[in-house]
Amino acid sequence: MPQGDKSAYTDKQKRKAEHIEEGYEKKGVSHEEVERRAWASVNKDDGGGKKSGSGRGKDTGHPAAHKGGEKGGKASANRSAADRSASAKKAAATRKRNAEQHAH
Repeated sequence: MPQGDKSAYTDKQKRKAEHIEEGYEKKGVSHEEVERRAWASVNKDDGGGKKSGSGRGKDTGHPAAHKGGEKGGKASANRSAADRSASAKKAAATRKRNAEQHAH
């Protein structure tokens, strides 16, 4: 387990870390690296472990949760219509191929 006692984290923060871990595990990242990344993301989003209570847990804007969509949008906007269309066609072909493989 990563360094430090996780008792200072709320249940919601622990659930968030578990959910992030699942995503990285699906990508094939090692278990130790998965835990490290998950807790780093929770810390970035929420400013570290906090017990619930008066004046605690103020909204931070969830920077890590928003970064992915922002990056993807900017990258897509800089590409030509023909490039985006070719990418969409390739993705559709991949989805069709995967669906055929999983149907058998």
